[in-house]
Amino acid sequence: MTRAWVEIDLAALCRNGAAVAARAGVPILPMIKADGYGTGALRAALALESLAPWGFGVATVTEGTELRRGGIRRPIVVFTPILRTEIDAVRRADLTPALGDPAVIESWARTGRPWQLQIDTGMSRAGLRWDEVAAHGELLARAVPEGVFTHFHSAQQLDDSRDEQERRFAKAVAAMPVRPALVHAENGPAVERRAPSTWSICRPGIFLYGVPAFAGGPLVPEPVVAVRARIVELRTIPDGESVSYDATWRASGPRRIATVPVGYADGYRRAFSNRATALLGGRRIPVTGRVTMDMTMFDVTETDAALGDLVTLLGADGDDVVTVGDLAAAGEISPYEVLTGLKLRLPRRYVQNAAPEGAS
Repeated sequence: MTRAWVEIDLAALCRNGAAVAARAGVPILPMIKADGYGTGALRAALALESLAPWGFGVATVTEGTELRRGGIRRPIVVFTPILRTEIDAVRRADLTPALGDPAVIESWARTGRPWQLQIDTGMSRAGLRWDEVAAHGELLARAVPEGVFTHFHSAQQLDDSRDEQERRFAKAVAAMPVRPALVHAENGPAVERRAPSTWSICRPGIFLYGVPAFAGGPLVPEPVVAVRARIVELRTIPDGESVSYDATWRASGPRRIATVPVGYADGYRRAFSNRATALLGGRRIPVTGRVTMDMTMFDVTETDAALGDLVTLLGADGDDVVTVGDLAAAGEISPYEVLTGLKLRLPRRYVQNAAPEGAS
């Protein structure tokens, strides 16, 4: 009997992708970096093939190479800047680099292979600055990219930052000697805020994996990831007794404490200590004391918990659900950190659950 695992609903993943594609009205380029946001990049890509995406997005050459070895044949864009020393590996794996440094563009151009120009319109992270494109017109005329894109830094917010970035992007594209066939800018939050798309493709990320960019939006993703573990020990402790390191939690009266074999080495963050809740038989149970490396304790006094019972640390149980957003809020961390942390140690189980009743 497996004691703990991550459960990944590939059918929900695909339904989320289809929802984004339908709203955008253009092909999608799913982001499956960081091992598919902790879900398994190859399994995610193979499932999303059913949507006929334009291609896939990764962060590293290694990630792209693994997808190629797994049989993925669509374009794979490496969105993190590459070094010139990586050019041969990118070429051998038939990957498409996103470039912004003129010296690297010059070197890549000698391969004669496709590439995409990344334009920095305000993220100040990667890419050629929007107001420096015209100065490199001669280079871009010799080495014409197949695509050009930018990245919105605050598309989920109701401010004018996206409009300003789009104005800068439009000026940068207009300054190119040849307009590329592919022009794209939208991540998932951008599509959630505005639709349909005015670009060639869109690049959904965390929405695919069940996390909306903001509450009350027009798209509500289905949960994709669950973390489940079985109770491996139960004990009753007296009034005043402590639980876990540093004795940060003490019992108020006799309490029944359950131990599950999941800890921060599995991606269940120490920040959830004394703050997060899980589900047991559809009922909320609180984390008691510090989350330790390999185990977490819960107060199950108000339940009839038994050894081997299933605790849902993330995901649905009965009529309730612990969302990625719930855990992120409890730990005061990003939901991206919650998901990507789950690739650490727990085995994965892949399922194909039917759409919930009433889902469109």
